[in-house]
Amino acid sequence: MAKEQGRKVVASNRKARHDYLIEDTYEAGIALMGTEVKSLRMGRASLIDGFAQFKDGELWLEGVHIPEYVQGTWTNHTPRRRRKLLLHRHELGRLEHKTREAGHTIVPLALYFKDGRAKVEIAVAKGKKAHDKRHALREKQDEREAQRALSTRGRDY
Repeated sequence: MAKEQGRKVVASNRKARHDYLIEDTYEAGIALMGTEVKSLRMGRASLIDGFAQFKDGELWLEGVHIPEYVQGTWTNHTPRRRRKLLLHRHELGRLEHKTREAGHTIVPLALYFKDGRAKVEIAVAKGKKAHDKRHALREKQDEREAQRALSTRGRDY
């Protein structure tokens, strides 16, 4: 069997980019059980309520839902269990230092396979206020309208 190549996205957290101001991103490995990997290969996962936190000097991913493997037996996993993130020691130190600042947290942005290995893209993020969210939506809408106006400008009806 040939080795997998490239990046296959399983789940992405688009709401995180709306709710948080993303400051820095990291790619981390994730320690999974066999049935979790099989469930992910079927393309099933949800990052909606996910977050990461430090416990005893290690980074743990919590709140991520990977449903039970349908054909699994008694060895199946629990869907919302805590999963260990695999990073280099200097990256862990940098992340821990940044999350000590007020208002900062670590959120998962995407869960994917890279060359056959499960990876998660995490970000150090700061929560947005309601007025910041409205402002970002307004800017996005204005940009979309400007592009629409430019595209119809050259047409003759």
